[in-house]
Formats: sequence, C-alpha cells, structure tokens
Amino acid sequence: MHAVPWEPSGRSGQALLSAYVDEFVVAGPSRMKTQSSWILGILAGCVLTHGGTMLGAAAPPTVTIAQGEAAGKWIQGGTQKAFLGLPYAAPPVGPLRWKAPQSASAWQGVRDATKFRARCEQWHIWNDYLFLDSGPSEDCLYLNAYAPASSDRKSKLPVMVWIHGGGFAAGAGSEPRYTNSALVSKKVVLVTINYRLSVFGFFANEDLLNEGHGHAGNYGLMDMAAALRWVHANIAEFGGDPTNVTIFGESAGSFSVSALMAAPEARGLFQKAIGESGAFFGNVISMSLAAERARLDQAWSDSLGAKNLTELRAMPADRLIDAASRQPVTRFSPVVDGQFLTETVAATYVAGREAHIPVVIGWNRDERTGALSKDMTSKKWKTFAAEHYGRQAEQFLAAFPGKTEEEAARSADDYTTATFIALGAWRWAEAQAATGESPVYRFRFDRPAPPSEMHPEGKHAFHSDELEYVFGTLDVRAGAVWRPEDWKLSEQIVSYWTNFARTGNPNGEGLPHWPRYDQSKELIHLDSPITGEPGYLPLPI
Repeated sequence: MHAVPWEPSGRSGQALLSAYVDEFVVAGPSRMKTQSSWILGILAGCVLTHGGTMLGAAAPPTVTIAQGEAAGKWIQGGTQKAFLGLPYAAPPVGPLRWKAPQSASAWQGVRDATKFRARCEQWHIWNDYLFLDSGPSEDCLYLNAYAPASSDRKSKLPVMVWIHGGGFAAGAGSEPRYTNSALVSKKVVLVTINYRLSVFGFFANEDLLNEGHGHAGNYGLMDMAAALRWVHANIAEFGGDPTNVTIFGESAGSFSVSALMAAPEARGLFQKAIGESGAFFGNVISMSLAAERARLDQAWSDSLGAKNLTELRAMPADRLIDAASRQPVTRFSPVVDGQFLTETVAATYVAGREAHIPVVIGWNRDERTGALSKDMTSKKWKTFAAEHYGRQAEQFLAAFPGKTEEEAARSADDYTTATFIALGAWRWAEAQAATGESPVYRFRFDRPAPPSEMHPEGKHAFHSDELEYVFGTLDVRAGAVWRPEDWKLSEQIVSYWTNFARTGNPNGEGLPHWPRYDQSKELIHLDSPITGEPGYLPLPI
C-alpha cells in the first residue's frame, strides 16, 4: 500500500492521544526497485550447478500433488527448488467472476512449473512495482512454492505463506523481492500467492448482495483461504508440515493477516502469524458493512451501463479495471460481509474470538514522511495542535513536541506515521495481547535505507523498506549500496522470522533477545545494532 490521502480532520484526536502516539514514527511510501535491479536479482538466483552438473542438463525437480504431476526448476545454485504458477483454484472468469473460489481442475501429463503465471488484474499504480510474470489477467489464482533442494515428505519443514501488499489493488507473488529468498535457506518451505484485487476482489453491489442472500464481497480474502486449504492438502509433497503453517504479509497483506485471524473459514489453516505494517484497527483502510458498500458499488456499476450481473460478468476485464483505476486506490477493499467476516475485525478481537496463536506484529519507523512536515515550523506546529486538538493541545504537544523547527518537522512525520499505519498495528498488538492467550512479539524496523534510485535521500525506514531484509533479497533494489551491517541485519531478521515459523518463538542462538510483548510490554528495534526498550502501558482499544 502506498500513498493514501491523509486528512487530519477525519481523525479522532482522542483516539491518537489515548494511544500515546509519541511512540510511533513515520514513513515515506517508496518501494525501491527498478528494471535493472530486477534483472540482476533474477540472474543472481538463476541455476548454476547442482551436484557438480550443469542444471540445464540435470533432471528438473518434480512433485505430484492432488491435481497432477509438476516439474519445477533448481534455483540458488541448486540449493533450492521452485515450482511456479501452480493453480490453487479455478480461473475466476465468466460466471465465476465475483464468486467464491472453486476447486482447481486436475491436469494430464506433467505440468510446466518453471514460469510465473499471470498476476491478478490491476493497473499501473507505482513505478517501483516490478513483476516476473506475463502480465495481468483474471485467470490469476496461482501460487509459487519454494523448498530446500533435499526436502521430501519426511522433512516436515515449517511452512511460510506470504500475502503481498499493494492496497488491495496491486501486487503479485512474482515480485522479485519475494523470489530466491534466504528464508528457504533456513529450512522452511515458502509459498507466495496471488489473490483477486480491486473491483475483481472486493466488489459488492446490491445485485451481488441479493444473489448471495445478503452476503457479497471479500473474494480476495476468500482466495487467501482457498490457497491455505491448498497448502494444507498438498504442502507435505514439497517437504512442508501442514500442521505448522505461518501466514505473513506486509501493508495490505498485513491487514489481511489480521482479518484471516478473525475469519471463521480460515480457522485451523495456520498456526502462527506475522504482520508487517498494517491491521484493520484504524481508518486508513476502513471496513464498512456490505450493505453500506452495496449502495456505493451499485451506483458505480450502474454508471457503467450494465443492467444486471449477467451483463457485468460479460463486460471485458480491461473496461472494469479502467473504470476502477479512476477511483481512489483503496476504493474496493474488504467488507463485513456477514459470512467470511461476520463482524468487524476489531470486534472479533475484543470478544476473544480471533485465532489464539503466536503473532509477531510491527511497523517501520518512517511509515509516512513529508505529508505534513514540509516547511513545518514550531509556530505552525503549535497552531496545528490548537486547531485540531483544542483543549488537548498541550497533551498533544507533550506527545509530539515542537520547540524547535527540526523537532516540529520530526513530530509532524511521527504523527503522520501514527495516523497512517502505526496506530492500527499497535491496537492489533494490544488486542491480541489482551485476548489472544498466546505469545505476542512486537518490533519496529528502524534501519534507514541507503540511497537508491527510487529513494535517493536515504534517511528513512520507509513503508515497505523491511521487505528485502525479511526475504534476504537486498540485491534486487536498484542503486542501493548496502553496508555490511545491512547484510547482518537481514540475516538476523531472516533468522527471527524462520525461528518463529518453526517454534512460535523468534529467539535463537546468536540473536539479541526478543522479549514477549504480552508479558513485558517490551519491543525490539530492528536496526544496527538491534536494541530493545519498554513499550507503553496497554490502554483500552
């Protein structure tokens, strides 16, 4: 998820102050990669040798799953095997447009699983989104599985299922930063998925509501659950343990993780969760009732000239995506549909009805910068506090001080980070700690990025900045000159994440200790070096 319009008048000052938002720190939304780094990153992971034999001449890795046999390819010098473009559900086209995902069909012969299949329909939103697939299509419900070269049914390795970000409007499992991952080198099986986006994933007009007997929308979330069912049924063939699955995601993917933990349909399909920068506990991506959304979506679909669902389902995909592209990026997003999500996500957690599983939750120090801080002065900041917080202005300025010009600009960025991502993620951590009856680990990613082609200033830990560190794919960021401490931090994060996937505890030999937030209210700062500090007292959500 990238730039979401920020409107200070739309936020509750009391909500921010009650959360002691001075602990939140900001972000500039850039996701750094360009074509040149993409090519280099892929070449770095291309097949070289395996057991002393040129892989071009070696037999490809094969796997037999419920749908048939597939042949993948060796990557990372033959230390990993990749199976790309495996269908986990039927193509959601024609009469299946805006339907729950259906089972994928079996195939005859050996399926070629050496190339990514199409990403889900989307328009060009951000220049730093690069893909290795053939382009967007409605026929897009595919996943990619990566495993250590030697894994087999006896391995029973932990499984990590990645849910990409992109504001529920963009992204795919074929993004270079998610491929050739160091996570797999730590003896886990990694799965990356596509899911329906924007109008194809989250459209819910009155006609759909009537067709669904009061339920509509959330097809993209249903896709995620379908992918998890596929994992449960097939991952053992890749060496994974279907009873030890961790879901993890960033931005919209992290929002999705918080929702899947609240969804009855997804219960039992995963045993651990990691959320990076996002949760359905704020207003950045609000979740309305399906009946409320239906009126807006009906007016929108009527404007296209379609008289009924039959005509809408027959409408070319490019016409729908073109019309959707003229709306705000997050215009089509998850709803309380009464079936997949029976209540708001926050209500589920307050009642303790969410999945009681170990979680890692955090965000980046600089999730959003520049939206309010440009040309900020101490005087302007005090005026802002008085205008937006009135009698609470002094309390606001205690949390976000502005005695100097520099301090006022920093506080403005801290404040926009809080309103953008941090407050919602913090509320999620607090809610899970209060009712989840399981370990909660909290982090903040603080490492300022080095200058690169799409983020030349090189001084912020921006929104999505942690991704290459998490996957160990620093090389795919164009123009970045990485420092030794960056590689070390990436190795530490990869170890934390895979330790957590294996045992539900991120700690391990040689790593700085990461305390349980639900017990100590302490968090760690992912930086060089990694440090910890006390968190803030839990407050009512």
